[in-house]
This record gives sequence, C-alpha cells and structure tokens, in this order.
Amino acid sequence: MNKPQAKYLKDYKAPDYRIESTDLTFMLVPDATMVTNIMHIVAKPETVSEAPLILYGTDLNLVSLKLDGVELSTADYVIDGEELKITKLPSDFMLQVVTKVNAAANTSLNGLYVSSGNFCTQCEPHGFRAITYFIDRPDNLSTFTTTIIGDKTDYPVLLSNGNLIDSGESDNGQHWAKWQDPFLKPSYLFALVAGKLDLLEDEFITMSDRKVTLHLYVDPGEVDKAKHAMESLKHAMRWDEEKYGREYDLDIFMIVAVRDFNMGAMENKGLNVFNSAYILANGETATDLDFELILRVVGHEYFHNWSGNRVTCRDWFQLSLKEGLTVFRDQTFTEDFTSPAIKRIDDVNLLRTHQFAEDSGPMAHPVLPKSYIEMNNFYTVTIYEKGAELIRMMHTLLGDELYRKATDLYFARNDGEAVTIEDFVKAMEDASGKDLRHFRRWYDQAGTPQVTVVSEYDAGKKTFSLNIQQYTPETPDKLEKLPLHIPIAVGLLNNNGAEILPTTVLEITEAEQTFTFDNIKEKPVLSLLRGFTAPIKLSYAYQDSDLALLLAHDTDTFARYEAAQQLAHRQLDKLVQAYQENKTLEVDKSYLLALLQVAQTKFSDKAFQGLLLSLPGEKLLLERAQQPDLDAMHAAYQFLRRSIAEYLQDDLLTLYKKNKISGAYENNQEANAKRRLKNTALGYLSLLDDGKLAIEQYQTANNMTDSMAALHAINHHNTSARDEAMANFKERWAAEPLVMDKWFALQASANSDKVLKRIAILQEDPLFNIKNPNSARSLIGSFAGNNLAQFHAANGNGYRFLAEQILRLDKINPQIAARMLMPFAPWRKLDDNRQKLIAEQLERIAETEGLSADSFEVVSKLRA
Repeated sequence: MNKPQAKYLKDYKAPDYRIESTDLTFMLVPDATMVTNIMHIVAKPETVSEAPLILYGTDLNLVSLKLDGVELSTADYVIDGEELKITKLPSDFMLQVVTKVNAAANTSLNGLYVSSGNFCTQCEPHGFRAITYFIDRPDNLSTFTTTIIGDKTDYPVLLSNGNLIDSGESDNGQHWAKWQDPFLKPSYLFALVAGKLDLLEDEFITMSDRKVTLHLYVDPGEVDKAKHAMESLKHAMRWDEEKYGREYDLDIFMIVAVRDFNMGAMENKGLNVFNSAYILANGETATDLDFELILRVVGHEYFHNWSGNRVTCRDWFQLSLKEGLTVFRDQTFTEDFTSPAIKRIDDVNLLRTHQFAEDSGPMAHPVLPKSYIEMNNFYTVTIYEKGAELIRMMHTLLGDELYRKATDLYFARNDGEAVTIEDFVKAMEDASGKDLRHFRRWYDQAGTPQVTVVSEYDAGKKTFSLNIQQYTPETPDKLEKLPLHIPIAVGLLNNNGAEILPTTVLEITEAEQTFTFDNIKEKPVLSLLRGFTAPIKLSYAYQDSDLALLLAHDTDTFARYEAAQQLAHRQLDKLVQAYQENKTLEVDKSYLLALLQVAQTKFSDKAFQGLLLSLPGEKLLLERAQQPDLDAMHAAYQFLRRSIAEYLQDDLLTLYKKNKISGAYENNQEANAKRRLKNTALGYLSLLDDGKLAIEQYQTANNMTDSMAALHAINHHNTSARDEAMANFKERWAAEPLVMDKWFALQASANSDKVLKRIAILQEDPLFNIKNPNSARSLIGSFAGNNLAQFHAANGNGYRFLAEQILRLDKINPQIAARMLMPFAPWRKLDDNRQKLIAEQLERIAETEGLSADSFEVVSKLRA
C-alpha cells in the first residue's frame, strides 16, 4: 500500500501564477455534468521564466484543455497524481478547462454531489479540485462568474455565489442563471446549489441603510421550520455591526439547508450551505438546545463573511485564523442572546471533555499545526475550541476597547487578502501596544498546561501570597514545552462569603511566579480561574469547606460551578477507591448537604441551578483519569447519582413540580431555564421509580425538549414501558429524519448488554442510511462516543463493531470514517486487556488494502 505523504508548514511556497478571474459554466446532468472553466491567469512578477503552472484535480475526467483558444494535446501537459502541469507559458493568458463530473456517484460529499435529488457543493478544503482543475489553494484569490444550466422542472432553483446578474430560458425545457461575485475569494468558498427548494424570504437594512435581500432555501414543505434560523441570521447581522463594525457587502445573502452534509455548515461567500440539522426547528421537532445551536451556527457562518472570507487563510495550517476567531465570535454572540453563565460553562465542558482529551492523547497537535497528511482530519476541537480560547485570552489581556480597536485594524489592514495567524496577533499588538511575543507560544505548543497554585497567609503582615507554577506535559511531537503567557482571573472571599478582592487578572509568564496581595485582614478563601480565563488544568489544595463556601457564595458563576464540580470529583474518587478495595460505598453527608442547599435556594437563573446539581459527565471522568478503572468509575458514578436522588428526593420533586410549564411551548430564556432544571430533577427521580414519572412526562409532553428528556430518563431501564415509549416515538416521528436521528442516538446510547443486537437490527431499518453523515453519527457515533459502558465492554465486542463500521464507511465517506476512529484515542491508558483488544482492531484497520488517506493518518497516529 502506497503510504500518503505529509505536507509541512516549513515547505510553504506561494504559487507562481495567480488566477485573476474565473468564468464557470455548469451543464447539470446528475451522472455527467459538464463543467467549463475559463481562467484569466497571470504570472507573478517574481515568477522565474519557464516555471510550470500547477493546477490541482482529483479523480477528474478531463474533456479538453485550451490555451488562448488553441487546444492542447497530451504532449503539451503532464498529469501526475493530483497535479496538472503546463510549461512554456506566456506571462498573461486564458486557459479553458472542460471536465465531466459524476455527481450522482459522489458519496464522499466533497466537490459536486447530489443530495435528495438536488445538486450541492462542498469545496473546503479541497473539494473544488474534484470539480475542475484549478490553483485550489487558499492563497489563490480570484473573482468568480458562474452560469448554471439545468432542466427547469428538475432544478427550478439555480444558485451560486454573489449577485444574480442575468437569467433566462433556453431550448428543451432548460433554463439558466448567471451569478457574479465581485469579491476576490479562494476556490474553497465557491458554492453551487440547484434543485427543488422552497424559499423563505426576508430583508435586512444595514447600518448604512442598504437593503439586503435574505433568502433561506429548504426542502419542500419545510419553510415553517426555517423561521428561527431567519431570525437568528438577522440577529447575527445586527450584532456583527454593533460589536465589530462589520457590515454585509452583497445585495443578497442566501442559506440552503441540505440533508446530506459532512459538517455543520459552510460559509461560502453569500451562499451558506447548511446541514439541515442546524436550520430546521419548531417546538414539536426541536429541543431547546437545537434552537440554541441554530442561533450559534447561523451566527458562526455569517460572521465568516469577514473573519474567513473577506480576510482568509494563506494556507491550511492557518485554519484557526478563521475558525478560532469565528468560534469566539459565535460564543460571545450566543452569550448575548442566552444565559452568559450557562453558555460559558457549556463551552468549557466541551473543551474539557473533548479538547483536553485530544491534547493528552496521540492526536495532540498545536493550534498552528506543523504538518498534516489529510487536511480533513484537522477540523478539530483544538483548531476550533482551543483556538477560540486563545482569542478569548487576548481579549482578556487587552480589554474590550483595545480588542475592538485591534480587530478593526486587522480587517482594514488585510481586507481582500490571504494572511496568517501571525498577521492577526500583530494587529493585536499594533493596536494595543501589548507585547504578545511570549503569547505566541500558545499557537506552537501542543498540550494542556498544568498549573499548580499554593497560597500562604501572613496574619502579622496581613498579606496573602500565591505561588504559581506551570508546566505542559510531553506530547507526541516530543518538542520542548516552554512557559506560556497565561491570564488567570482570581478573587478573594472572607469566611462569610463576602468578596474582599474583586476579580483581578494575574498574568503568568514564567515557570514559577509569586503574587502578593496586601491589607488582607483575615485568611481569605481563594476564587480561582474566574470565567475560565485560560484553557488550563488547575490544581489547588482546597478544603471541602472552602469549596462549599464558594459553591454557596462566589460572585463568579463559573467559579461557583467549578466548586460544585470539584466536590463531585472528590466524591467520585473516594467511591472508585472504595469499589476497588471491595469496601462499602458511601457518600459524604457534607457533600449531600451542600447539594441540598443548592436545591433549596431560590435562583434567578434556574438553568444555572440545574447545572450546580449536575455531575461531571462520564467522558470527562475518563479524560481526567491517568489510569482509569472503567468498571469502578461506572459503578461509582451510578452509585453517586442514586445517592443524590435518594437524599434530595423530596426537594427534587418540588423543583420538578414548580418548574412545570403549562400552555403552549415557548422558546425563551426563562422557559428554557425552567425546563432545564425540571429535567435535571427528572433524571435523578427516574432512578428511584423505574421511570414512571418520566413515562408520564413523555405521554403529556407538548414539545421535543420534554419528550427527549423523558426518553433519556428511561433509556437505561430494561422495562416494557421503555420499549413501548420508544416504539411510540418512532411511529409518531418516522417522517421526520432529524427527529429520527435523535431516536437512533438514544437507542445506541442505552446502557444495555443487548445494545449491539439492537443496533444490528436498526442498521437494517429503512429509516437508517449509512451514507448520510447525520444518520451514521446518530447510531454508530453515539454508541462509540456516548455509551462508554458498552463500547468499552471487557469482551471487546464494542471495539470490533466500531472497526467494522469504520471500514464500511471508509469506502463510502472517508472523512466520516476517520472521525469515527476518535473513540479509540484514549486506548493506551486503559487496562491491559482493553489495550490488547483495541490494538487488534487498529491493526485490522491499518492493514486494510485501499484505506483512505483520511483514515490512514488517524489510525497511524493512534498506533504510534
């Protein structure tokens, strides 16, 4: 097997030619679309004479090639793998490339493909080269004009980037549309959609009083589910004007929702293509979380119009330039329209559960990677979420005013260009005067910093000192880890819970530093890492009583939540040890009393109260443990949940009843918070009554949030009532693919030794389609990623099942197959038996003939 070769950042070289304009014509036929590409190409002034033009293409059927109107023969060019090379060129010329594309057979969902009878494209990162030969690199910016010709009956809607400049009808029932994007863009931002779609139309008046037409296209009959997405778009457009001064630049902004899509969405210039899961929602079919995710993802893709499109990446190593910045923008946008405290905690939990695990395992890589084999594998939580934390830290170090000044400078200085992460950091420095040379290490070093804090109170001098040490554990690259620039927000409370030092940001730059606070009249309780100001693991020797005080009184919501989590972790650690030593499992009364106080306290934000009552997720426990005992961890977790339910039963029932909402479903912050608290209580109570209350809620629910919460609560009960509810849900929602994805995910996550037999049956269900990424993720991904007890069953059946599905998917959609490998990532820290079982499956995958580059890269790193 020929091993795919790595690409290295150090080898970057700008192309010798640039494509100034691109004129595309598509003759749409599902299995034989003709693509005519006419490019105006010029040699750059620094290009040496006789330098070849290199165009990229993947699995293309080349029909013809013309240089300044003269057809080239096969002797005039060379095709070597993905590269088409032409030599002996003038410095300024026109090149016409005609290719034929079989979109109907494209199951990879990259390039041009057919989804539910509609044509669609996905060109990031390298999909455009599957459509036509091109300088398919982010640093090649061109204007695009696109003419689409298709059957008027089959494809009444014809869309591409930019503004519609002409359209008409032609012979034989055909019609055409011509789109022009006046802004320079790389080919990864090209988009085409054609098919039968319903339209939701609106408009937006910009801050300069321009009218922008808004079009949102969905499958026929789905317009009523697109209204929340349209409102989210208008919120995002206004927010970006107010917070960043960014105004939309075209006459029309379009979104298309498609069922078959590898990602969440794609920010193609003026024509965003979305996975329908992040567009379609109403109270019956979508949960509160779905509504929030739609708000966030619509905002994310719209914000890319500036942070990614108008200013784009020089090369793919710089991916976090656009994604880290835009994730930070979408996070703060969502905070402004929901609960800031809940949003921040949810984002931190995502980071800790997934990115910290990535940083501590074989897939660790810096935010600015130094190499890759298949770029699809670098759309990771490190690039996105850790990248966003780096932007957040710079925002913390600069403050609101200077951060806004810096982003204004960044956009003004680099508009219309392909730039690097260094260009962004330089704008932060130039606008603020802040020296960020030390901070740049964050981009180059993989791994999560470990920070240890030791405090000392001097009653005589009335001083309180903090000694802070940092180090970053070794990662697979074996590179030396240098001290980082870490902002840590702290506060001090007295023994009554009153704040005696407001939030203060300490800047850690050395391996060890000491900070001293004067005029502290009594020994304080330290509130650490307020707002989670840095993506670090923090160690401090808290007394349980200190954590209880912070839980009850801290003015910072994240620090208060963190106190609850640390108390829970301590209980779980004790229970794991007791389980391993065959001792009786017991929960400390003081911990239960602290939770009882939370349950009996009146909170203005009921969702936050629900979070304080919630335990850390089992996936976080796995990430946190150095040598996890999976059986002991699962037993301890279930015992603690049941102990909390028993001790707080009456108060949980009171919370459940008080937060029930009568009347029609409403999606607003107050109602969503009540449902979150109520359903947290339901999850505990269902452990005590065999799910009877949950069944009652399911039978009376008038919204998807309550229906799904009820099914989650009974999912692990092996009862006929559980099975009847699942069957009823399927019967009711069989015509709704997105709802059925939720159902498949529930079935796959059930902690039952029969789950693999169920999954085998479900794979034959007509409603399951392994070629659809949402469907594959819902059944296969949910089992491996969310059902830890059964995936890691000691007999290895879960590992064998996942390996079989990965090999099956690799022939259909390599990108999805490679991502399915990630549940294997922590395998080297498991017990010897599980390591052996997983190693066998990784070897099986690695030795498979014809394995894709996507899967080859991931499995190679996992085995290294």
